[in-house]
Amino acid sequence: MDKRYLDTEGLPFCKGCSHHLIARAADKALAKLGIDPLDVVIVTDIGCHGIIDKRFSTHTVHGLHGRSIALAMGISASLNDPRKKVLVFIGDGGTTIGINHLIGAAHRNIDMTVVVHNNMLYGMTGGQRSDLTPGAFRTRSPIEGFTEKPLDVLRIARDSGAAWACRIAAHGDISDAIVEAMRAPGFALLEVLEICPSYGVKENRELKVTEMEEKLGLPLEKHVNEHPATADVAPRAGVRSLLEGLAPIPVRHGHSLEGPLTIMISGSAGEGVQSAADIFVTAAISCGLEATKKSAYPVTVGVGFSTAVVTVSPARIEFTGVRKIDWALASSADGMQYLSKHIEGMGGGTVMADASNAPPATAAAVKSADFRGAVPPKEVNLLMLFTLLEMSGIFPPEAFADAIAGTKLGARIDPQRLIEAAKVIGSTIG
Repeated sequence: MDKRYLDTEGLPFCKGCSHHLIARAADKALAKLGIDPLDVVIVTDIGCHGIIDKRFSTHTVHGLHGRSIALAMGISASLNDPRKKVLVFIGDGGTTIGINHLIGAAHRNIDMTVVVHNNMLYGMTGGQRSDLTPGAFRTRSPIEGFTEKPLDVLRIARDSGAAWACRIAAHGDISDAIVEAMRAPGFALLEVLEICPSYGVKENRELKVTEMEEKLGLPLEKHVNEHPATADVAPRAGVRSLLEGLAPIPVRHGHSLEGPLTIMISGSAGEGVQSAADIFVTAAISCGLEATKKSAYPVTVGVGFSTAVVTVSPARIEFTGVRKIDWALASSADGMQYLSKHIEGMGGGTVMADASNAPPATAAAVKSADFRGAVPPKEVNLLMLFTLLEMSGIFPPEAFADAIAGTKLGARIDPQRLIEAAKVIGSTIG
């Protein structure tokens, strides 16, 4: 057999682990199907099974724990080609975490094959039980077992509408089962029962793979849906790219920067921190500068702080992290609370704060003014950035004004009024 798919030399699994058997069987199954390696996408996630992807010569995608099925759904839908094969490797732990992805993929009958490496536990984190662990299977949490009934992933797939679902034991040559799964017209799930040699064997020394059906109450069975409702993915020929219509930003102004400069601007959610930073980046680019922006805000999004980190530079920005903060702008109590630790760590630079919020002790120069009393809340961050430009002179305030005029805000805000306000404040605190 031509081993075009898998480098079987020195597979990365523990000695005696059935993951070896599954990987080799997948290699053999792909050879039996005669598929070009570049027509195969293998999707894995966190777990012992996932360290195999670098050994395959196919396309591989390694995702977050429990998300390999979700990733594969997107891949399969975007390919929308039965000649391309999407093969998912996932453990019982990942299956537990991403069970809703499995239900959704089976319900929609997305064209993909899922191989569940069910060794009844979380093998990478110490042998804890998963929701697929039978009560009679002992694990380290606790070793006496559980009385609750485990999830039956085979029946979940079947009842969700999968085209094909089968449970087998990791014993002998299982490549034909993988071939059959990959030939199924739609979603196929193959659950392979295993025993982890590092944790499962220690707590279940009397148990053999060939006895798991009887002793754990997991019947080795197959379910074939003769009339699967295969998902029909609509063509996307008429859908515009998100990049269409984006024109390059022309350079209309100059700048005085000699090196990179990093600004952290932080305020309250809903007061335009992110849009102000976006417009500032546009203005910087219009001055011939390179610019990057990062955002931070809580999960709640609509309450609490909102922070943007902007770096501008006359040279290409190779590192988008924060080496040092040159300007820290806090426009509200929420913003100051978030920036406090950053401000305490500043060895220089400038802190610009609304007068209502005193910054913590810092080696940076502190500039304070009644920004919130000068303009409405949704304009306060724009005013602070105009004031920064007035004080630093890194590029003309007119560039920022032009950038505002090119957005929806341009119809509601008078940038000239903000420029004049910034001049007054800058002359006072500068």
